[in-house]
This record gives sequence, structure tokens and C-alpha cells, in this order.
Amino acid sequence: MFNKRKKTEQRLQKQQMQGTSLIAYVDPKSLNAEQFRTIRTNIEFAQLDKPMKNLLVSSSIPAEGKSTVASNLAYVIAQTDKKVLLVDADLRKPTVHRTFKLNNEQGLTTLLTNADLKFNQVVQHSRDLNLYFLPSGPIPPNPSEILGSGRMTLLMQELGQYFDIVIYDAPPITAVTDPQILATKVDGVVMVVRQGYTRKEEVKKAKEALDNVNANILGYVLNGKELSDSAGYYAYYGYEDKE
Repeated sequence: MFNKRKKTEQRLQKQQMQGTSLIAYVDPKSLNAEQFRTIRTNIEFAQLDKPMKNLLVSSSIPAEGKSTVASNLAYVIAQTDKKVLLVDADLRKPTVHRTFKLNNEQGLTTLLTNADLKFNQVVQHSRDLNLYFLPSGPIPPNPSEILGSGRMTLLMQELGQYFDIVIYDAPPITAVTDPQILATKVDGVVMVVRQGYTRKEEVKKAKEALDNVNANILGYVLNGKELSDSAGYYAYYGYEDKE
């Protein structure tokens, strides 16, 4: 079991160096792509009384596919003509700039450390859709402090006013405190769990960490689930059990 998991982790980390798989763009008619559209619909109906403006996507441990889910989800939401911003808030192992072939010389970290910069000077725009990107920028020595700063809170409020929805791709929950910090600033959290890879105790530990900061867990995306019409890798959405 350990060797199998280690090999899976190494394979996924190698893929991560090239960016994540944008299946909703590459194969939009596939069942995998349709699953992301289903997740989009479920999130839209998750809180009918309050529009979902800020959404955090994370996982329990590395290599579960949270960046893949965040990127594909941003893409399919942008297809509904909403103005969507995808923020790479993983300031340790960022991938958004690789997935979408973006310039990462400036990004979230430069916005947070340079008071003279405005977000519209740094945010990059997709050619095809109403989809915008804020890459990580240079990796800082103190990610948790930067993400927990008052300047980050103000920036998130500003972005939430300008875009219809902002999706934050955050680091794994049990690895660092960054996602817990961000979870207190967003409207909802989506957890990614890789089938046959993530252990129950790891999911439980991550949930407890989010519960400790009163995060609003919207549900779970089961990644790696075999689908009948393909090799299958993503995505089954399940609601959070509030009991």
C-alpha cells in the first residue's frame, strides 16, 4: 500500500510540474467535463439566500488534485458568462501559471507586498472567456503571514466586489495553516479527496481543522473515481454532512 501510494504521489507531482489537466477545455463533451458542470450547478444552489462570491478549493494532503478541480471549475463557471477570477493562493507549490501558460513574475505576492500596485495591473485575462487569473507571483518566505495579513483581507473584499466569483486554489489543509487562514475569509470551502489514495483519518483531520475555524464546508469532490465511458479521473460531488 505504501509503495503504491508513493508511486502515485511521484507521478502526480511530476504532472504538477507541467500544470494540471484542463479536461473541461480539452474534452468538453466527456463525462469528466460534465461532472465539473454538475459541481458548478451544485455550488450555485448551495446557498441560494447568499451569493457565493469567494470559494476556496483545497484537499487533505498533497497530490489529491485540488488544483485540477479549481482550474476546471473556474473554466466551466466562466462558460456561464460570469466574471470569474482564479487566484493561486498556494504560495508553496503554485500551478495556475503553468496550467494556463501565464507570466508569473507578478501575482498575489507582489500585490500584497507592493502598496502601489493595483489588482488590475497584475490580473491576467483569458482570450476566450470571462475568465481572469491572479497567479501566485514569486514564492515568499512567509506564506502564512502574508495570507493572514489585513492587506490580504482587504484585497479579497475588493476582488469580491469586482468579480462575480473568486476561486482560491489553496495548499493542502494538513500540511500547512494557510488554508485554515483563508477559510475564515471565504463564503465556502470545497474539499478534494482522491479515491484509493487519501486515508480516512487524513480527511477527518482536515475536516477537524476546518471546523476549528468555523469554515463553511460546502461538500467534497471525489477525484480519481472510475467513470464508465473513460479512463476516468474526476469528479463526484457530495454535500457536507452537517449532523
